[in-house]
Amino acid sequence: MASPAPFPDPVVAEPSRSTPRHEVAHVLRDHASGLRLIKEQARAVRDIVACRTETLGGHIEECPDCDFSRGSYNSCRNRHCPKCQILKQVLWAEAQEALLPLTMYFQVVFTIPGQLHPFFRRVPKVCLTLLFEAVSETLLELARTNLNATIGFTAVLHTWNQLLGFHPHLHCIVPAGGLSLDGSRWIATPERFLLPVRKLRAVFRGKLLAKLERAIRSGEIFGDLAKDLALLRRTPKVWNVYVKEPLAGPGHVVHYLSRYVHRIAISNSRITAYDGKNVTFRYQDRADGNTTKYHTVTGPEFGKLFLQHVLPARFVRIRHFGILAVRRRGDLARCRELLHAPPPAPPRKDATWVETYERLLGSNPLLCPKCKVGILVVTRVLPPMRK
Repeated sequence: MASPAPFPDPVVAEPSRSTPRHEVAHVLRDHASGLRLIKEQARAVRDIVACRTETLGGHIEECPDCDFSRGSYNSCRNRHCPKCQILKQVLWAEAQEALLPLTMYFQVVFTIPGQLHPFFRRVPKVCLTLLFEAVSETLLELARTNLNATIGFTAVLHTWNQLLGFHPHLHCIVPAGGLSLDGSRWIATPERFLLPVRKLRAVFRGKLLAKLERAIRSGEIFGDLAKDLALLRRTPKVWNVYVKEPLAGPGHVVHYLSRYVHRIAISNSRITAYDGKNVTFRYQDRADGNTTKYHTVTGPEFGKLFLQHVLPARFVRIRHFGILAVRRRGDLARCRELLHAPPPAPPRKDATWVETYERLLGSNPLLCPKCKVGILVVTRVLPPMRK
């Protein structure tokens, strides 16, 4: 009997739940071949369709205490796959909770107006990078002038809305305070006030428009110079920056944010019907009090909607700034000291994927589902079919 593979294992399953009848993979399998795809989209389709099928190989597991056996196929690990993000999400949340300062947290959402969408579609890597830069400079500079402190925050990029439309925005989780500029004390924000929202909107708008204009003039954003500059000037005077009510400490905020971090445009569980031609999925209508509604599109249209959210290769969609940045872990340690937080426990490096799964999700993924006693063992390896 082979010893358990070290974490991460390619065959980690989702937590126990009813298997969705319909999947994104089914729609892409049937309709993606008729779409015009760029390289990253084609790879996402190939991986998602092959995920947990015989194409990627796997193994046969059997219970030594009863007659149960099952096939388990390998995961694709593509970050856009609806079936490959569950354990990543929980591991990320655990790591973040160990580091974050013990304080309240605000969520700030930065949204760009629709007039700018053509630039973000045309040159996504450049524009999305400028979006991160504009947001980080806005929050850090306003904190220095309004709080006399250096703050930190985590920003997570989403490019979709509930109907899978193109809607780039950043979710930022910001501690309710920061490290004084001389590093001597923790400066807390008022209980229900982070930074002036009007200033956030105005500074964010000014910074992003200035960065886009420079990119247009330098050729980083290609196109018709006169038309593109005119489009920038037609953007609204007031942009949508939303500051939500403060969240409780690190445990609460990490649980909340982890739902966003490894989320893709739509989960399999939201697809309620697929007949080979049309797809119906569930969504929350925020304009109607978060009422649950249903939307139906053709298979090719669903494929286009989903694949427009595939990110450029190696683009980082989760970023940390200020005192939460990796290069400033000394400042973060100082904040934890000022807030009387114990040092974070070092991560376990010798744990197998089975031990990690059981610790985080509360169940042994190899426990026999039939007899509830035996531990499944691998009896045969299934080689991948992909050449």
